[in-house]
Amino acid sequence: MTQPSKIYLSSPHMSGAEEKYVQETFTSNWIAPLGPNVDGFEKDLCDFTGAKYAAALISGTAAIHLALIMLDVKPGDVVLCQSLTFSASANPIAYQGATPVFVDSEPETWNMCPEYLEKSIKACLNGELEVNGNKINPQKPKAIIPVHLYGMPAKMDEITAVANKHDIPIVEDAAESLGSTYKGRQTGTFGKMSVLSFNGNKIITTSGGGALLSDDEHLIKKARFLATQARDPAPHYQHSHIGYNYRMSNILAAIGRGQMEVLDKRVEKRRENNQRYREMFMDVEGVSFLNEPRGCFSNYWLTTIQVDPAKTGGVTCESIRLALEEKNIESRPLWKPMHMQPVFANYPYCGGDVSKELFEKGLCLPSGSNLDDQDFERIEKVICKLFG
Repeated sequence: MTQPSKIYLSSPHMSGAEEKYVQETFTSNWIAPLGPNVDGFEKDLCDFTGAKYAAALISGTAAIHLALIMLDVKPGDVVLCQSLTFSASANPIAYQGATPVFVDSEPETWNMCPEYLEKSIKACLNGELEVNGNKINPQKPKAIIPVHLYGMPAKMDEITAVANKHDIPIVEDAAESLGSTYKGRQTGTFGKMSVLSFNGNKIITTSGGGALLSDDEHLIKKARFLATQARDPAPHYQHSHIGYNYRMSNILAAIGRGQMEVLDKRVEKRRENNQRYREMFMDVEGVSFLNEPRGCFSNYWLTTIQVDPAKTGGVTCESIRLALEEKNIESRPLWKPMHMQPVFANYPYCGGDVSKELFEKGLCLPSGSNLDDQDFERIEKVICKLFG
């Protein structure tokens, strides 16, 4: 028996508009890094988000890395990072030889808890934290990295208030939340620097790519300089700083320009997917959804559920995942918190068990904007059979 086609968690969704921009790059032979599409894509991002300046880069990870470099994060420094996130939020801290301090989530948005953020800062200032049994010197953290998980905006008023109180810059990880708003303002505009991702599974994609946003023109100019190998303005190749090959190519930016034309439609479709799942599980006790708090508008990049086996008759999130997998349908557990990851297990953590419990009971459902009625019928058939 032939296996049905795979339903992916979140696959790329081209609109056709991308071809126009890509063809222009071939016609002009402007394939190499930089070019008019990079400039145009940066302008598109600024026009959409309201940020003043943007630097198109090869990944969201590169954007976080450059942000930390420009904040002068060095070995021995401390950076506070949301624990419930993908490792790309935390890895650049390690690139700089700094110490990540992981902060638990709050249950309403699943994002960085402002109360534990305050406690983690005080613990850093008072020298109360340890790595491998060794006390960290008392110090003020160099940066705070909150994340808008699965497109749900974090509590930025409270997080910003804590950051401002202690004069610590925010590097806002909006990699998953392009198109989401907090109190009417686009995510990606709350940090001293903010980060976007255009990886293949994101709400729009450039195949691989990211961007750094800021209202500080100097920071974006410096990011572009560092991202192009930090070449000094000289007729020969001269370098006074360590540079990086982090700039986006003209052809990938061409894809991004086409994707930006349909971003609003992609957000609309993801939200429709979320509503469809809510209706699918409406009569299933023990399955709950991440809801929008007042003032939050989520792009619902991924629709996520929490499954309580005590109320579902023993059905767990893993039961659902395996049942879907058997029918060639991809789903995935929530991000495993960074403080539970082997590579970061010895670093400080400030919080309770919120992120841990979310991981243990959470599942990401197929959420691509290219899902059709037939796909949902296949998914619903598995769910109906599982819950009888």
